[in-house]
Amino acid sequence: MIYPDVTEARFMDRPNRFIAHVNIGGNVETVHVKNTGRCKELLLKDVPVILAKADNPNRKTKYDLIAVKKKKLGWVNIDSQAPNVVIREWLEQQGFDRVRPETVYGDSRIDFYMEKGPQKYLLEVKGCTLEIGGVGYFPDAPTERGVKHIRELIEARKQGYWCGLAFVIQMNGIKQVRPNIETHPEFGKALDEAQKAGVKILHLPCQVEKDSLSIRDVKKNRNVF
Repeated sequence: MIYPDVTEARFMDRPNRFIAHVNIGGNVETVHVKNTGRCKELLLKDVPVILAKADNPNRKTKYDLIAVKKKKLGWVNIDSQAPNVVIREWLEQQGFDRVRPETVYGDSRIDFYMEKGPQKYLLEVKGCTLEIGGVGYFPDAPTERGVKHIRELIEARKQGYWCGLAFVIQMNGIKQVRPNIETHPEFGKALDEAQKAGVKILHLPCQVEKDSLSIRDVKKNRNVF
């Protein structure tokens, strides 16, 4: 995915999870943060950030904060909507007969439903922005919704669906994601149960630029389904 109009700024503070104050060339601007997670290790005072201009000219905030520069790591895309966009682009290259986003299964909305011949697929997507010691971790805050989705995938797998959980790694150079059991032990437990039940866990490294996000090695990952 490509952001057509981006601006570099400096992070100042984050009064709440929805907005932040940034410095653009000496001017203070209030911007929308496209990630409601904590991002405490990323959003540090005076770090470089990337802003994307909003499509709606009448919106209160003119920009979305989409990326942060982390020392020794480079740009980290924190746009929580971006993982589903790049996954959709990726899935459309996988030879499916049908790709449908936002599908109700059980009591949850699963990110993608696919078909290939008689086989039915369900794929849940999680964006990873937390890095510790060269490894990605998820989640950065407790996610009961995430645990619920995993439970639904386990049940769907019993019903004959191909089920997967895809971690879109929104950082350069990180290839693996581990469950952040210190923050949410239940997520780690559910993920382990899912793997034992046959749910596929996909780790998808990305190429992150100031104005784009894309999954690396698309052709290499063509045969995971």
